Amino acid sequence: MNVAKYLLLTAILAVLLLPVMELAAFIAVAARIGFLPALTLIAAGSFAGVLILRHAGGKHIARVRVALGEGSFTALQADNSGSLILLAGILLAIPGFITDALGLLLLIPPLRHAVGTAFGRGGPTQRADGMVDLPPEQWHRVPDPELPGRRGERNS
Repeated sequence: MNVAKYLLLTAILAVLLLPVMELAAFIAVAARIGFLPALTLIAAGSFAGVLILRHAGGKHIARVRVALGEGSFTALQADNSGSLILLAGILLAIPGFITDALGLLLLIPPLRHAVGTAFGRGGPTQRADGMVDLPPEQWHRVPDPELPGRRGERNS
């Protein structure tokens, strides 16, 4: 079987089995801590997801609009963290302990960076001295009018 077909079949199976797994997880947690505390945890997770979507999602959508308005698709590619925070909010808003656990894991910055790097969407890298290296397509020189020279560049 082709790898792409296998991955697609696995993804479809996972999506179809997710409600069954969520129900089993809810029953296990409810048996351990009680029905009302488990239901409260589910409601709190969904509320937290909605709050994250309102806070981080609005900022992310505003950045996407600005980047699309300027025609800068590289800015969208560099905004890996915002996309994953948005995904974490969506996962938290979906009721269930499994999706809440995945959403909470995406809120941890080192894990979020690792997920972004694993999917090939790693943003700018920061060196040990604090300098951030950007690929050439993600920056441009802006002349500083306060510097001497015709175009704001230093005279050497």
